[in-house]
Amino acid sequence: MPAKNVLETATKLVGGSRAEAYGSMFQNHENIAQLWNGYLYRMDFEDGDRLKASDVANMMELLKVARRKQGVFNSDDYIDGAGYAAVAYECAEEETLYEDHDEEIPEQVCLFQFDEVKK
Repeated sequence: MPAKNVLETATKLVGGSRAEAYGSMFQNHENIAQLWNGYLYRMDFEDGDRLKASDVANMMELLKVARRKQGVFNSDDYIDGAGYAAVAYECAEEETLYEDHDEEIPEQVCLFQFDEVKK
């Protein structure tokens, strides 16, 4: 699909069915930001904390929670949320295996490696 068609489709979704389902884009994303800020509240990135795979899946589940709160009933938001919860469980389980053996996640698992996060 040409880039122009991708943008036209996105414009129709954002201004059409998504706007009808989830209301104000600003309010929807503000709700997501509030939930994510709450989730990240105890993390200390300056002290070496970093997001893990399970954190990302949990935060994606929170995105679905925000959509449930703001929008009209959409079963996909519940199904996707349950899916993200299941993904978070599997990620946390695998992370625990590495932590129990005091090991870092192998580089071949990660597509991107950063020695230091730039501010």
